Amino acid sequence: MPSAPLSATPVIVTTALTRRFGELIAVDHLDLAIDQGIIFGLLGPNGAGKSTTIKMLTTLLPPSSGRAVVAGYDVQRQPAEVRRHIGYVPQLVSADGALTGHENLTLSAKLYDVPRRERQARIQDALRLMGLEAAADALVKTYSGGMVRRLELAQALLHRPMVMFLDEPTIGLDPMARHAIWERLRESRDRFAMTVLITTHDMEEAEALCDRLAIMHAGRLAACGTPDELKNAVAPDATLDDVFAHYAGGAIAEGGSFRDAVSIRRTARRLG
Repeated sequence: MPSAPLSATPVIVTTALTRRFGELIAVDHLDLAIDQGIIFGLLGPNGAGKSTTIKMLTTLLPPSSGRAVVAGYDVQRQPAEVRRHIGYVPQLVSADGALTGHENLTLSAKLYDVPRRERQARIQDALRLMGLEAAADALVKTYSGGMVRRLELAQALLHRPMVMFLDEPTIGLDPMARHAIWERLRESRDRFAMTVLITTHDMEEAEALCDRLAIMHAGRLAACGTPDELKNAVAPDATLDDVFAHYAGGAIAEGGSFRDAVSIRRTARRLG
């Protein structure tokens, strides 16, 4: 189960954060405050605005209006500082299959400007934390999906980020691999006093891993609270599936567009 937050200091704050694509409003005046040291889940049906929100918070996409502050830095005015203080693991595989695990980590350490004198110690530490020491010299294309995900987490942790962003971190993984990722995330959060923001469609994952949750629907914030608070607000014996259906409405049954389905299945195949 999630542990209590380490502090009540917001490390991510959005104010009326909005992103438009022509006439489409993908994220609509989003207000969020996420405390330091917690695992925060962003839920919602496909097309709700979750990935667009993460792209704005990681400086990959500029907001149309509103403001976002991550690790104390404005995403529009100080994007370089934001990038120095965050880690990001996207849905699609980001590790290079033609390199070994150790080589991938060495490349990431250089890209993140980890001091040369600290690189090998941090790489070895990351391999131990993720349970990848024995596979460090094997080509990543021989890794299982769960191992690839753990390697990507190790890469994103090398520079000790204040905030980690993960977009569907366990999609396509088997139950044992999923639970291994959850445990590594908890350990990393506790060890580095790190804030973790994840998107997920998995209600079991949301309940087991997240200290707080926000549900987005049609680009807007529909609900926010701890898993227990959200369940109690719907019904005394409600599950998170009930909460999701209550706040996301009929969109949950539609399951997104054909493009969404193709993207998710392609990702699952690459990881699995």
